Amino acid sequence: MMPGGRVNERNMRLAMRRMGVTTEEMKDVEEVVIRRANEEIIIENPEVTVVTMQGVKTFQIAGETKSQPKGSPAKAGAEKATPPPPAAYTEEDVELVMSQAGVDRDTAVKALVETHGAPAEAIMKIMSQRGG
Repeated sequence: MMPGGRVNERNMRLAMRRMGVTTEEMKDVEEVVIRRANEEIIIENPEVTVVTMQGVKTFQIAGETKSQPKGSPAKAGAEKATPPPPAAYTEEDVELVMSQAGVDRDTAVKALVETHGAPAEAIMKIMSQRGG
C-alpha cells in the first residue's frame, strides 16, 4: 500500500496474478442474450470481462439491457428496459476485498456491486474514499 492509503494499481495487478486471478476484456462483442423460461434479456454493445479465478471463468457484463418475451423478434418495438442484472462476484471476491481493504462484509459487497464485481476496482474505490 502506498502512503495515504492508496493502492498501487501495478502492485494490485501483481498480487491478483499471484493469487491466480486474471482478467481479460473481450473485444468486438456486439450482443449478449440471456434466455430465461419466459423472457430474453438482451444486452447490446456490452463490455464483457472474463475473470479467471482458480480455473473458474466468470463473465462480467455491463451495458444497457432490454427485455422481451422469449421467442420475440430481436428488434421488437414493444421492448421494455430492465435494470442491469446484479453484479457477478464470488465469495472469494468478497473475502479478498475485506482482507485487502480492511472493511466489513457489507462494505466489500457494496463496493463489488458498484464496480460490477471487479475486486481490484472495489479495493481501489474503498481506499480512495478513505481520503488517500
